[in-house]
Amino acid sequence: MTPFHSLNRQRICRPPRGFGIVTAVFLLVVLAGLGVAMVSLFSVQQTASALDIQGARAYQAARAGIEWGLYRQLRASSCQPTSTFVVPANGFTVTVRCTLTIGPGTLKRYQVVATACNQPAAGVCSAASASNNTDYVQRMLQAEF
Repeated sequence: MTPFHSLNRQRICRPPRGFGIVTAVFLLVVLAGLGVAMVSLFSVQQTASALDIQGARAYQAARAGIEWGLYRQLRASSCQPTSTFVVPANGFTVTVRCTLTIGPGTLKRYQVVATACNQPAAGVCSAASASNNTDYVQRMLQAEF
């Protein structure tokens, strides 16, 4: 055998090199993608949870507005057309609207609508308050008696 022939034989029998680095890079890319997906999912879940809590607070503020409007009419015998107040416990603004309609005969009918929101426009909660802000929460309750 010639020395050149034995060198070729050693090169042919040697296992290929560099395949381990390709596998490692592939695994790192896949794991990084999974990590980004998990962080994104966690962020969306936290935002949804916070909005759910804000929705419950808005509902309770609107309910307080309904109770306040009913109290004003039943105890104080005054149905103010529109009034607005801020709930100190959660900072929601509540707009209470009371309307009087005369039914058949002399039957008086009152309607109280309470709208609570966390970002009022000009200090009043209304449909115009709804903006493209993702943190905006509004709840509306209505009572008739």
